[in-house]
Amino acid sequence: MGHLLLAGGAEFGGRMADPDRRALELAGGLDAPVRIIPTAAAPDNNHIRAGNNGVRWFQGLGARDVRSLALTDRASADDTEIIEALRGAKLIYLLGGFTDYLAKTLKHTRAWEAALEAHAHGAVLAGSSAGAMVLCQYYYDPGAGRVNDGLGLVANTCVLPHHNKFGKGWASRLLSDLPGVTLLGIDEQVAAIDDGHGETWSVFGQGMVTIYRDGKVKSYRAGEPLAVP
Repeated sequence: MGHLLLAGGAEFGGRMADPDRRALELAGGLDAPVRIIPTAAAPDNNHIRAGNNGVRWFQGLGARDVRSLALTDRASADDTEIIEALRGAKLIYLLGGFTDYLAKTLKHTRAWEAALEAHAHGAVLAGSSAGAMVLCQYYYDPGAGRVNDGLGLVANTCVLPHHNKFGKGWASRLLSDLPGVTLLGIDEQVAAIDDGHGETWSVFGQGMVTIYRDGKVKSYRAGEPLAVP
C-alpha cells in the first residue's frame, strides 16, 4: 500500500516544497511518473491552467516525468490512455476546485479504479483542498450546504481545507452534522502525509493541522506526529 497526502490548499503557491519533495521521495524519486488530475477545476474551464501549474511545479522540484491528464468528466474517466497512465503512476495528485463535481466524476469509474490499483501497489495518492476532501469518508459541499460520502480512503474523517482562512468556519456546523467523526483542519500550504498504513501522519509546511475529535481541539506543527481516524 502506498502513502496518502492531504493538503489544505494553495498547493502550488511556493511553500509546498517540503511535503511535495517528501511525496516524490516516497514515490521512488525524481524519475517516478507523476500524474496530475485537474478534474475539480473543469467546471469553470480552469483545468488546463491548473494542470499546467502542477506540471511546472513538480518539474521545478526536479521531477522528470510529469503529466496533467485530460480527466474532466465521466466520459474521459473511461478513456484507455488515462486509465493506463494512472495505473502506471507513482504519484497521483488531485487538484482543488469543485469538490462535489470531483467526487461524482471519479466515483465508480475505471480511472479511479486504476488510481486505487496504483496506490495498492505503492503509489502516493495526494489531494489538495477539494482533492483532499474527497479522499476521506465524508466531504462537505459548501454550495449545497450538505455532507456527502467521499471516496473513503481515510475512514471516519472529514477534511476542512484552507483552515487558516475559511475552513475553520465550517467546524461548528460539521461537529453537529457528523458526531463522532474526526474533523481534520488543514491550513493552506500545509500537508499531512501518512505512514503507508494510515496509523500515523506527519505534518509538513509552515502552518498547522488541527484535529477536532471527542469534544477536543488540538493543533500540530511540522514534524509532529498525529493520528487521524
